[in-house]
Amino acid sequence: MKAHALPAARFPATPALLRQNSRHFHSPKFLTLSSLTSPPTTTHLKSEIDANKMEFPDKQMFILGMGYVGQLFAQQLKNEGWDVAGTCTSVAKKKVLEQKGFDILVFDAMEPEWKVLDRLRCCTHLLVSVPPTVDIGDPILQRAETFKASLADGNLRWLCYLSTTSIYGDASGAWVDENYFPKPSNNLAKMRLESEEGWLKLGQDLGLSTYVFRLGGIYGPGRSAIDTILKKEELSERQKRRANRNFTSRVHVADICQVLKASISTQIQRKIYNVVDDDPASRIEVFAFAQQLIQQRWPGLIDVSDNSIISKLPGGAGKRVSNAHVKKDLGVQLLYPSYRSGLQSIIHNMEKPILRCG
Repeated sequence: MKAHALPAARFPATPALLRQNSRHFHSPKFLTLSSLTSPPTTTHLKSEIDANKMEFPDKQMFILGMGYVGQLFAQQLKNEGWDVAGTCTSVAKKKVLEQKGFDILVFDAMEPEWKVLDRLRCCTHLLVSVPPTVDIGDPILQRAETFKASLADGNLRWLCYLSTTSIYGDASGAWVDENYFPKPSNNLAKMRLESEEGWLKLGQDLGLSTYVFRLGGIYGPGRSAIDTILKKEELSERQKRRANRNFTSRVHVADICQVLKASISTQIQRKIYNVVDDDPASRIEVFAFAQQLIQQRWPGLIDVSDNSIISKLPGGAGKRVSNAHVKKDLGVQLLYPSYRSGLQSIIHNMEKPILRCG
């Protein structure tokens, strides 16, 4: 049976898609570049897609929010032969990401342009890493019905929303798992919980394999206690609030990426997972260890008696977040089960920094 071409208005022939076509579509049954220019009758479009799944490469990821996690995950997928597209928040970031080989659209949460949906229809997987904002909440879910209608006849089959363990609130140092009743203590955490529910519902309505990953404090190369000390950065208000908590759960970005890949290739029933390491600890403990590593690697580089980086503001007891379910269900063996192994890996791969004066 001859495959119909896809109408350009609904499945735009972006440069990356054309490149992907030229690499993978060799059989006469597959799409060709010439076939993309002549639209078929649309009545049988969805049935044709269902009947001819091989018309699309099965490794097309769209990442809504190409931030720290999104970029590292995108690069791993690209290295494994995936076609990766996504969004960022500025033209400057768009240029940088395009130079790395990604198809990028600028998406401003305050003034969203919904042309992003046209590119997304071509994709098989969707990762959402766009946080809610105080003024409007989740920018995508504000138009959930439009979003759902646009994707109903697309090729999407996997959806994942990156959330945060802050939705649990303070648990007085107790262990919490995915069955713990969330008690968000601020508006952003409350909106995160609402976003989780919204994305799970949207995925269910579309019949997708849908997951929510609640991430602990994210760290990795260029974003760690070691980097903060060496750059002499001021703590953000959020970091100050966490500074004196007895327990904060963290996760290395490399472990987030391997959990994401495991969820793509594994059929699982649970929809919500905590993604954290095995070793919740206080910020003071983590920064003390980071200072020790710096002193061992480059003696005399920093003043180890300077504790100004650690705020003395009260932070509460915090919580210890369990990762038992994600390890059991997804078969994940953490690359960095503790902040200690994670920080050791980071400093091992660093060159000696040039510190700023003053």
